[in-house]
Amino acid sequence: MKQQTPRNIEVQRKQELLNRIAPGLLTWYDKSRRSLPWREEPTPYRVWVSEIMLQQTRVEAVKPYFARFMERLPDIEALAEVDDDELLKLWEGLGYYSRARNLKAAAQQIVTEYGGEMPSDYRELLKLKGIGSYTAGAVSSIAFKQPNPAVDGNVLRVIARLLEDNSDISDQSVKKRVEDDLRPVMPKDRPGDFNQALMELGATVCLPNGAPKCSNCPWQEFCLVGLHGTWQQYPQKAAKKARTIEDKTILVIRTSRQVVLRKRPKRGLLAGLYEFPAMDKKASLEEVR
Repeated sequence: MKQQTPRNIEVQRKQELLNRIAPGLLTWYDKSRRSLPWREEPTPYRVWVSEIMLQQTRVEAVKPYFARFMERLPDIEALAEVDDDELLKLWEGLGYYSRARNLKAAAQQIVTEYGGEMPSDYRELLKLKGIGSYTAGAVSSIAFKQPNPAVDGNVLRVIARLLEDNSDISDQSVKKRVEDDLRPVMPKDRPGDFNQALMELGATVCLPNGAPKCSNCPWQEFCLVGLHGTWQQYPQKAAKKARTIEDKTILVIRTSRQVVLRKRPKRGLLAGLYEFPAMDKKASLEEVR
């Protein structure tokens, strides 16, 4: 199958546009970037933890969790040794608890396989539990100054709009193509800032919901959706599968001072968390009794 290329733009024009993005983007970032705790002290550990926390979570929501997490677990060794229940309590409210478990598992890998020091090589980072191409790119570029792209939803959106690319951004092959497109245009002296600037642009200017703030964009002179007024058409993404709905009957069994809880299995949905007992159907009062 041939690799899909953006509609309405030939390969040469696409490359010309990509070649123009870095200078203005970095100038804009230097003036407009938000001050965030993990940016002001970008150690490998802090960058890694912040990037995992920021997945599926807003920046403002992450700040207090990050501060509390760093206070209690200031380094990789502390994370590797923390009790599971305490770890989940620190994570409570962030959701997607497998992220926390993967953090601990990866910390244990780092202690046993890398002497407690986070590897700087992109390929070695990919071997760690819970780290994919985005997180490996972010850590290696921000903490270790290596020119590896970090492509998340924000980056996919701004590049799709820049190029009027109608590719399905939920397709992993499209993400891989964008990574390949960005790698040669990354400034070798500021790869981490380049990645963070792209993410910042998507988070604060080229917004996911509502009209982009094109007047604040460093690419306004050449961004195709800005020039053509077509931002509502990009990016394109396949519709999500319908959610599965299950009937359950939740049992609140209590005395005057106690309530019955149970721990979920170690694998599967909400693994290892506590819950009220439940029946896997909509039960009648007699069935409950």
